[in-house]
Amino acid sequence: MDFRYLAIEGPAGSGKTLLAERIGARIDATLVADEQENPFLDDFHAGRAGAAFQTQLFYLLARHRQQTSIRQGDLFAQATIADYLFDRDRIHAFLNLDDNELFIYQRLYELLAEDVPAPDLVIYLQSPADVLKKRLKERARRDPDWPVRLDDDYLRELNEAYNHFFFHYAATPLLVIETSNVDVSWGDEVVDDLLKQVKDMSGGTRYYVPR
Repeated sequence: MDFRYLAIEGPAGSGKTLLAERIGARIDATLVADEQENPFLDDFHAGRAGAAFQTQLFYLLARHRQQTSIRQGDLFAQATIADYLFDRDRIHAFLNLDDNELFIYQRLYELLAEDVPAPDLVIYLQSPADVLKKRLKERARRDPDWPVRLDDDYLRELNEAYNHFFFHYAATPLLVIETSNVDVSWGDEVVDDLLKQVKDMSGGTRYYVPR
């Protein structure tokens, strides 16, 4: 592929991690997976004061560490796929932090973002909130220890924030995939079709509804 560094994004329930794994295995790419363990996450879900800021800073620093390791390595020796875009951190921050916390966060984010390599292509997996909710419930039934727990209102707000962000996104080529009717177990036929779309990408934004 012409793209050596690919980032896949979407809110919880979009299937981004599994798709990154599937494509990575197909093209023998290095996989960069988002940090899942966060010691402040339980307190954040419990609504403890200050926990949102702690949670957000932990994720920001962990993602920065991962992204700078990509830049320090030989990125062009092998394709690299990340199951997140560094900018995702700011999407969550604007939802979770108050104005004073956001002021401090923004200053730190701007400093760290300078070190982060830009992907050659971003794939955004788009779904309505009710579809995401259904997938998350199915995932929770399969894996009771899965840490993602989002109430309906927050999930809707988060999905709207992602859609708004990517509607205005122009930093890199962007492939928006509507996944409402897609089996996000990402079988071979679906992956084949997506890889064809990736190979046909040049610049700008393309919207795509899989067969």
